[in-house]
Amino acid sequence: FSNAKIYDKAWVFSNAEVSGDAVVHGDAEVYDKARVFGDAEVSGNALVFGNALVYGKARVSGDAEVSGKAEVSGSARVSGSAVVDGNAKIYDKAWVFSNAKIYDKAWVFSNAEVFGNALVYGKARVSGDAVVSGDAVVHGDAVVYGNAEVSGKARVSGDAKVSGNTEMV
Repeated sequence: FSNAKIYDKAWVFSNAEVSGDAVVHGDAEVYDKARVFGDAEVSGNALVFGNALVYGKARVSGDAEVSGKAEVSGSARVSGSAVVDGNAKIYDKAWVFSNAKIYDKAWVFSNAEVFGNALVYGKARVSGDAVVSGDAVVHGDAVVYGNAEVSGKARVSGDAKVSGNTEMV
């Protein structure tokens, strides 16, 4: 049985599914074959579409978009005008916000934060307590982890690894 709630001006349509204890409210929309389940919440003007999955205790809010085959799970948050697309995964307690874009097969997880106009794509990984912000770009097979901070107009690409207390500005 499902205790899912859809209220305010929220829309769920096409072949989308909202189940479990999930909540969709505000002006949020869930459509195509997207699924929102578990204790997940989609609110504000957020859009979840394509074959995207939002589950666990994940939150998608503001003007954020989750699309393609992207997954947002655990206690992860996607907010502001952030975009998560392709086969990207945001999970654990990660937070993607502002105008950040995560796409292709990139993963952001653990307690990592990606915000500003930052881009993370390809097969890049951002994890631990790492922060990627500003106009920074992390792509290819690059990994940013630990307490590393990549900001400003910094670029991390290829097979590069940035870790520990490293700051790239």
